[in-house]
Amino acid sequence: MTDTLQKSDLGKDTPVKAETPDDDGQSEIDASRAPLIEHLTELRQRLIYSLLAFFGTFVVCFFFAKPIYNVLVWPFVRVVGADKAKLIATHFLEQLFTNIKLAMFGAAFLSFPIVAVQIYKFVAPGLYKNERGAFVPYLIATPLLFVLGSLVVYFVVLPLLIQFSLEITPQAGGDGHAAIELLPKVSEYLSLVMTLILGFGIIFQLPVVVTLLARAGVFGAAGMRTARRYAIVGIAGASAVLSPPDPFSMLAMMLPTILLYEASIWIVDRIEKDRVVKEAAADQP
Repeated sequence: MTDTLQKSDLGKDTPVKAETPDDDGQSEIDASRAPLIEHLTELRQRLIYSLLAFFGTFVVCFFFAKPIYNVLVWPFVRVVGADKAKLIATHFLEQLFTNIKLAMFGAAFLSFPIVAVQIYKFVAPGLYKNERGAFVPYLIATPLLFVLGSLVVYFVVLPLLIQFSLEITPQAGGDGHAAIELLPKVSEYLSLVMTLILGFGIIFQLPVVVTLLARAGVFGAAGMRTARRYAIVGIAGASAVLSPPDPFSMLAMMLPTILLYEASIWIVDRIEKDRVVKEAAADQP
């Protein structure tokens, strides 16, 4: 009886505060608020660095717009000859707008490595050490493959496209026929070059994307071989969207992409074999 009274008195003297679901939810929010603010602050800092890199390279590219444009016009000059190379501007401010587009394109191209590094620095703290080591090769391969695609455009695709256009376009006048002469516009030539470079740069990222998905276990080399015919159809559709609206550009983009797909199968096969070897070594006592 005495024990019962003591327990009862103890319960009266020391009331227990009931926990409600609202208190639990608020405590979780308070606990996660600080890390969330830190992540947002870090994201803002990385975005500021990326924007500063873009605008800085934009200013530089704008002041050097004409030399850069002359470099891009070189394939046209090489094919038609310096004496016959001529581009036209059809309105007064066309060259100004072209220089702005060229500066934006050059800024995106030159600032990409800096932006990629900022992305890596934002993501890296959440990765394990081995994941960081696995991520670095892709960080290096991405701009290199983009540059490789741009070089293919500059030295192979664009000269062949210009040569093909010269063979089918010109027509001499006389005998009741109108003379047809190829005189590309300044802005349209730049748009063609930008479309080809961006298209090939994106499509050349195929090995990076495929190997990342393979490391994540989404598919393997055997599945890629089985889906080869569907991949070719998808590559044809992507080439039709990313390339200028002519069959030559589409084929010029489609054929290297199919070769890249075959190379990706070989890379994924190597990744799978290396994974099997590491797992076998880990299983050994």
